[in-house]
Amino acid sequence: MTPTSDHRYIEFISNLRGIRRRLGISQKDLSLRLGKPQSFISKIETGERRVDLIETLSICEVLGVTLDAVLPVEFRFILKFDK
Repeated sequence: MTPTSDHRYIEFISNLRGIRRRLGISQKDLSLRLGKPQSFISKIETGERRVDLIETLSICEVLGVTLDAVLPVEFRFILKFDK
């Protein structure tokens, strides 16, 4: 299994792409907001290129969503700290 064929990674990328599409943001618009070429987004969404945590956070920031919105279901959890 390649790293981009893991079902959790596929779900993660699907979540990113789905949010982008629901917001009506094109790959080109997203890439411009990130200061990257359009191919950067295309390669991420097709699994040709893996996205790291910092890049993911930047994408989330531009899309106006939190990290947990794009995480696979099995990784969505909230850490609670005692106050």
